[in-house]
Amino acid sequence: MDFYSPADGAKLVRAARNAIELYIGSREFRNEAVERTIPGFTQKHGVFVTLYHYPTMSLRGCIGFSEPIGELKGMLVEAAVAAAADDPRFVPVSHLELEHLLVEVSVLSAPERLKGSPEAIRKQVRIGRDGLIIEYGYNKGLLLPIVAVEERWSVPKFLGEVCIKAGLPEHAWRSSGAQLYRFSTQVFREREPRGRAEEVRLETP
Repeated sequence: MDFYSPADGAKLVRAARNAIELYIGSREFRNEAVERTIPGFTQKHGVFVTLYHYPTMSLRGCIGFSEPIGELKGMLVEAAVAAAADDPRFVPVSHLELEHLLVEVSVLSAPERLKGSPEAIRKQVRIGRDGLIIEYGYNKGLLLPIVAVEERWSVPKFLGEVCIKAGLPEHAWRSSGAQLYRFSTQVFREREPRGRAEEVRLETP
C-alpha cells in the first residue's frame, strides 16, 4: 500500500534525521518547533523510526506508534527522538555516532484484526506484506514487516516471534485469549548516512 511518493518519503527521512540531530545538539529542543519546519504531513498514520549503524546495518534503535493517534509529522518527530534516546535496549545515540547512523521511516496502515481458527489466521499472514501485533492481557508485541523479510522467517516463525516480543510463549497466538492484528508499511531509508533516501520494497514474489 503506497501512502506517499518517493519524494515525500525522502522528506520524512530527512525530517526524522533533522529531529535527531537537533535533539542531540540542543538543550532547548522542543518537538513543536521541529514540527513547524515540516510542511504538510497532517494525515494520521502510525509510524516507526528505525536506526541502524552503518555500514554493518546492526540495529541501533527502533520506536514508534502502531495507531494513527495524531498528525504524522508530530508522531514522526516524537518517534525519531525516542528511537535515538529512549530505546531501552541501547544507550542513547551520541553526536559522535551521527556520521554512522542510517535512518529509516516506516509509515503504517491501520491495524486489521485477524479472526478465525489458528490455521485460518496463519493463512491470512503474508511475509513481505504484513507486520504483526499481538495483544494478550497486559502483554503486547509488534514486529514490522521488514523484520520477517530480513530474518527470512516463515509465517509460523513470524507468529511465534511476535509472541516472544510480547513476552509470551511462542504458541500464544493460537490461544482464544490472544488478539492478533496485521498491518502494512511503506518504508523509506537512507542509502548512506545523510545520503539520498529511497523506498524499500518488501513484498516477496
